[in-house]
Amino acid sequence: MWPLWLLTSLLALSQALPFEQKGFWDFTLDDGLPMLNDEEASGTDTSGDPDMDSLTPSFSNMCPFGCHCHLRVVQCSDLDLVTVPKEISPDTTLLDLQNNGITELRRDDFKGMPHLYALVLVNNKISKIHEKAFSPLRKLQKLYISKNHLVEIPPNLPSSLVELRIHDNRIRKVPKGVFSGLRNMNCIEMGGNPLENSGFEPGAFDGLKLNYLRISEAKLTGIPKDLPETLNELHLDHNKIQAIELEDLLRYSKLYRLGLGHNQIRMIENGSLSFLPTLRELHLDNNKLSKVPAGLPDLKLLQVVYLHSNNITKVGVNDFCPMGFGVKRAYYNGISLFNNPVPYWEVQPATFRCVTDRLAIQFGNYKK
Repeated sequence: MWPLWLLTSLLALSQALPFEQKGFWDFTLDDGLPMLNDEEASGTDTSGDPDMDSLTPSFSNMCPFGCHCHLRVVQCSDLDLVTVPKEISPDTTLLDLQNNGITELRRDDFKGMPHLYALVLVNNKISKIHEKAFSPLRKLQKLYISKNHLVEIPPNLPSSLVELRIHDNRIRKVPKGVFSGLRNMNCIEMGGNPLENSGFEPGAFDGLKLNYLRISEAKLTGIPKDLPETLNELHLDHNKIQAIELEDLLRYSKLYRLGLGHNQIRMIENGSLSFLPTLRELHLDNNKLSKVPAGLPDLKLLQVVYLHSNNITKVGVNDFCPMGFGVKRAYYNGISLFNNPVPYWEVQPATFRCVTDRLAIQFGNYKK
């Protein structure tokens, strides 16, 4: 029962609403869009799930005092620990140390754990990490170190790492080279840090082939430059972004989900969205837009548009759907326009001619 209980508890680790990861072992981060399998998502032959051989029962009697150990899972959460415990079995694949009082990761804390696949350190007080603390973890794919006191990205992360969740720390700078050698990295969640645009050094993301990046609840005033061109999902919600300029989205032709809700966006320059031919979902809710962004009818795969809680006063008959027939390949299954000062009785029915059905349109002035 312990592994099942543990995996269930880990579902709550990500606070990345409304883009919350649905499954602990699913690092494609998208249960609803089966367009990427594990190999395609990571860019390697590494599977998103641990080797099934590693889940066979462990016959070691080693288990730290107070912890629960079963099927190579060591669960030591909520024990008021101040250091990483000793006597952890060398065949451990998942180590859960969340909700403790650990302040430092020392050089030999993970020595003798060559098979560790996932390390959970969420909600501790970690402010210091030895530069060689992660050196023994040659098979580590998931590192959850959110809700700590870190002021920098941990150095010398394992080259095997696929997913890094480091949100809700005190990180202000992402230097060039900090992700060097992480060719398998698929997902980085670094929201909830006091990051400004100036905190990203040129080349900070060089070499990464990310599918998912979230830098929400930070202090960004614009879309950061030089993010990985491979991104399928980019989430920058809850920042201070004021405008989308023509060159801001030039690099991201592979995006299928873009989250820009809860910003201060007043203007989206004409032509900006044309660089996103594969976009399926666009979140622009809770901004200061006065009109529907130009270019939506040309996005042939776009299916969901969130525009609620803006300052939109008019919706034109061609704002969403292309003129003529057979141009847009995908029909909308969600358009939200509620909580805008739009006289909805003046909107022509033909405005939503490329929507699946009327229930897909959220109109009026109600609030959630």
